Amino acid sequence: MSDPQRLFIGGEWVEPDRGHYEVVDPASEETVGLAPEASRDQVYQAAAAARDAFETWSRTKPEERAAILDAAADVIQREAEPYARLARAESGATTATARGMQVAVGAARFRRYAKGALEPVEQGLPPQINAAGPMGRAGVFGALAVRRPVGVVTCITSYNNPWANPAGKVAPALAMGNTVVVKPAPQDPLSVYRMAEALAEAGVPPGVVNVVTGSAPAVGEAAVDSPDVDMVSFTGSTAVGQRIAEACGRGMKRQLMELGGKGAALVFDDADVDSAVTGIGTTFSFYSGQICTAPTRVIAQRGIYDLLVEKLTGYLGYLKVGDPAEAGTVVGPVISAAHRDRVESYIELGRKEGARLVAGGERPAREKGFYVAPTLFADCTNDMRVVREEIFGPVVVVVPFDDEDEGIALANDSDYGLIDYVWSGDVARAFRVAGELRAGGVGVNTIGRNMEAPFGGFKKSGVGRDVGSYALHAYSELQSIVWPG
Repeated sequence: MSDPQRLFIGGEWVEPDRGHYEVVDPASEETVGLAPEASRDQVYQAAAAARDAFETWSRTKPEERAAILDAAADVIQREAEPYARLARAESGATTATARGMQVAVGAARFRRYAKGALEPVEQGLPPQINAAGPMGRAGVFGALAVRRPVGVVTCITSYNNPWANPAGKVAPALAMGNTVVVKPAPQDPLSVYRMAEALAEAGVPPGVVNVVTGSAPAVGEAAVDSPDVDMVSFTGSTAVGQRIAEACGRGMKRQLMELGGKGAALVFDDADVDSAVTGIGTTFSFYSGQICTAPTRVIAQRGIYDLLVEKLTGYLGYLKVGDPAEAGTVVGPVISAAHRDRVESYIELGRKEGARLVAGGERPAREKGFYVAPTLFADCTNDMRVVREEIFGPVVVVVPFDDEDEGIALANDSDYGLIDYVWSGDVARAFRVAGELRAGGVGVNTIGRNMEAPFGGFKKSGVGRDVGSYALHAYSELQSIVWPG
């Protein structure tokens, strides 16, 4: 454990007004470090520092912003091993995940938006011929649509990826000329302070990036309601997102919301079942199911239903549950004791609702750590809470269906619509079905992602889109400029 962490406000490392709280390793239950507990006043100071820095930063040349983001990526890559060890310790991710999907993706996102800072912000529009009238003389009018920075952006990030998620907000926001206040999840905030150190070393001016933390809700509330904040970018639960949206609505603040998910995986009779099992099986292992894009709700056609359940059960046998630092571990702990209790309560609820427990359901026999055994429920119906609600753990439910129309109806019968999946040997049908699904993204015979494709959800899964150039659009306002030809 290192020295107690300080806040990062206005380019300075600042002692927190309300002391510190412990960050706990989910695998060992030992203290990883002490995170600062900011006061509301300090959060407001961070937003004010971002406001002061905005005028200068927004006017810097794109090449300067690109150079700083590139330099930050260099620092992250140079320090990748210690950064990955810290991320593993505070998030419970396996070593491979901490290295490859957390720190490496964080660096890649800074690198991507270094290039993004150089993307054109102007779009020429077709000229318009106007007759003489109340608005003036006849003429040909040209027009530009120009993207401008929004201003001060509060970035509130999730606990399941303390590198990729913050980098996916901070990097495009900075590339567009915004300044930021970052409020990480309370469970694993220390990695975000390392990100701030990397940006400071890369030459980001004081006040452009600020990081505040706290275990109390008041810290996040202040980061949203500060009068200096123009936009809130949030990743987390739908319930919290709704409260943030209400506060943003009162202040007419822009928002980007990436919220919950209960991804439907439609598996048709003609599907490659092994491919489907591999894709669905990642729910059990990847972040221990703590990922909103996971295909947690399997909707299987009856012709392959029994085979799919059998193969998913067999897949569980290859998943080693254990210490994330040990070689061969596939499933680590969930983030906290409270979250373990929540996941276990859903498993018990599934039993009571009449779902058939095929595998898992018992707490792994380990002396320390917040572990949940990968769990599979079959013979579920769409009215069960375990089918309808986001569990955010290594739990998969399977619902049978007969024909295509029923499968689509079951998939769409959800409050969520982040990413759904279709497995079918008939590619034409797979794309036809994808077009009927009410989700922001659809994977066809894959759980893979194209990192230039827009990312976001329908319904209660969010508002807005980011990733690739779409993130640059998300962190900008459109201004029109019109002139006579």
